[in-house]
Amino acid sequence: MTHFSPQSSAVPLRHSSTRVLFAHASAAFLQVAPLHSLIDRARRGAMLAAFERFLGAGLSGGVPLLAYTRLTGEAWIRNLPEAERAEAAVLLADFRAYLRDWGWLDSARPVNLPD
Repeated sequence: MTHFSPQSSAVPLRHSSTRVLFAHASAAFLQVAPLHSLIDRARRGAMLAAFERFLGAGLSGGVPLLAYTRLTGEAWIRNLPEAERAEAAVLLADFRAYLRDWGWLDSARPVNLPD
């Protein structure tokens, strides 16, 4: 069990033609994650923005949340300077737990759309 508490309003309802974007999920994460200070929030926000740029290389428009997988996360971490890798790994573990616990990943998969 993670330290995040799921709530029904965590994931906005979406229409079948709307993709769940990485930017929306990361912004929501930064609002509820148990961060210790504004500096931590800013640092994590900057790291997630860098990861989004990594995911969006070559894409036009917003980056879909489903572009984030364990493999893309590992690839991004490998591209970081050695001194930043541990912090990035902790961030992505917290972010993935949030996405799972709050239903973002389920919401991003079209197969889970209500009839």
